[in-house]
Amino acid sequence: MGSDRSTTEASGFEQHRYVPPPDSVEIVLVRHGASEAALPGKSFPLIDGQGDPALSEVGRDQARSVARELADERFSGIFVSNLRRTHETARPLAEKLDLEPTVLPDLREVFLGELEGGEYRIKVAEGDPLVAEIAARERWNVIPGAESPEEFGGRLRTAIETIASSVPAGTVAVAFAHGAVIGELCAMATDSRPFAFIHADNGSISRLVVHEGGRWLLRSFNEVRHLDTPTGPVG
Repeated sequence: MGSDRSTTEASGFEQHRYVPPPDSVEIVLVRHGASEAALPGKSFPLIDGQGDPALSEVGRDQARSVARELADERFSGIFVSNLRRTHETARPLAEKLDLEPTVLPDLREVFLGELEGGEYRIKVAEGDPLVAEIAARERWNVIPGAESPEEFGGRLRTAIETIASSVPAGTVAVAFAHGAVIGELCAMATDSRPFAFIHADNGSISRLVVHEGGRWLLRSFNEVRHLDTPTGPVG
């Protein structure tokens, strides 16, 4: 018995890299690339009341960088919101992998009420007291007419459950989404305070593992090594 114990102690127990359970789904969360600049007095085009700017040239470059970074991974599905900046960010990867993105409206950005259409970004730049109150209270519906945390978190949980049930267990999906969306999902996965992960950069990559029983595990947040020009997180 002494010899067996010595052999075990000599070989030891090495550390091993985490591998998601075979019944889970990994969801790679990509924040859309940088979008067009907001201009005072001129709203972005709106879809169902939400600002829908196109990507800027920097954002299109970030989209190409994301595609290069993720091109060698095997994805069972690509998902986008109903806002075009996610479509435009997903396009280079979708073309490389010959996959058609699935539109999930529940992945759309948080609704900002009276500060939609680019107005929120302008208020941040101006140092408006309302922006400071939003940050202090960690609630978007400090803005008149904005989405409540309960509504926002509820539809995002539905979106993640939809993705996880739409692809085979043991596979990886990629979802192109928005800054507040990724922040809320990461907070939900870690049971953190609401704005703990609100600072994802444009074009950044985060990774979420959804277990069969519904438990979420945050694998990584805000990977930006692939980006030549990181931007964000505001707006």
